[in-house]
Amino acid sequence: MAPEYAMEGLYSIKSDVFSFGVLLLEILSGRKNSGFHLTKFAPSLLAYAWSLWNEGKGLELMDPSLKDSCAANEFMRYVHIGLLCVQEDAYNRPTMSSVVHMLKSETISLSQPERPAFSVGRITQHHEFEPAPDRSLSDNGLSISTFLPR
Repeated sequence: MAPEYAMEGLYSIKSDVFSFGVLLLEILSGRKNSGFHLTKFAPSLLAYAWSLWNEGKGLELMDPSLKDSCAANEFMRYVHIGLLCVQEDAYNRPTMSSVVHMLKSETISLSQPERPAFSVGRITQHHEFEPAPDRSLSDNGLSISTFLPR
């Protein structure tokens, strides 16, 4: 879900571009953005892809099933396009027609993407929310429930 829609209820054609970028990164990585729990430093697939791309390790994002069918430079270009689509500021995202041109042509130069939306957030690893079984959560005997999605 595009950040402008999630935070303010605003929807535009750039929201669709954001969704396409998420889908592209999910396909490239073989992982879902929802329920992404790989590392406490990357709370989402978008943050993880951004981190790897910035460190020059974007190939580590590749779904193992793509290794034999996708060239490294082609894969990195697709990651780059995906990151352009999920930029936090909707104004900076390309139009869908631009995305199609980028995907069809290897000669079109791509701009540098900015930080993706939701790349800084809460830590979502389940074990960090679960108390030790022998530890009381509060001095007054009450406990606090943490609701997690199914």
